[in-house]
Amino acid sequence: MKKIIPLLFIAALSQPAISQINPLDNFNAQKNKTSKTGFIVLGSWAAANMIYGGVATSGAQGSNKYFNQMNIMWGGVNLGLAVMGYLGAKRETGLSYERTLKKQVNLEKTFLFNAGLDLTYIASGLYLKERSKNVTKNSAKFKGYGESVIFQGAGLLLFDAIMYSLHTRHGKQLYKLAEKVQLTATPGGIGMLVKL
Repeated sequence: MKKIIPLLFIAALSQPAISQINPLDNFNAQKNKTSKTGFIVLGSWAAANMIYGGVATSGAQGSNKYFNQMNIMWGGVNLGLAVMGYLGAKRETGLSYERTLKKQVNLEKTFLFNAGLDLTYIASGLYLKERSKNVTKNSAKFKGYGESVIFQGAGLLLFDAIMYSLHTRHGKQLYKLAEKVQLTATPGGIGMLVKL
């Protein structure tokens, strides 16, 4: 028993060093850092829209009033999404290659899908703005809301395109890592060798 306790102590001390050299943990930590930074940027954009929109609405008239009102509403939604995204980007360690790959592909698909939604927002804003030319009642509201939706959709499209690009570029490291993995026969069965 006296020999086992020091061995357990040494094993416990060496555990952080082992996990720090795990290439999958490093990959996932960088992915997490990129996501969190992105959601901080989105949250800052949302807060800026809400603050500026609140200040600008008080003195604005016509379509400018509605433009700023819609920016406040979009800011609130974007802030909620940024907070949820930030909290959802958890540090993950010990994931298998398969699980890491699945999460990476899903993340890339999410940003690509969101970019498609952003194009829909822009098209909707263009429709509202065009409709403002053909109505007599609430034309300022249609124009202001339409311009805001175009503006917000373009901002989100830029955000999602950058995040997709960053995560796709980072994901290529995962494929390179797969080239370094080699299955080997061991006395106890099959083992995996990772060339560092």
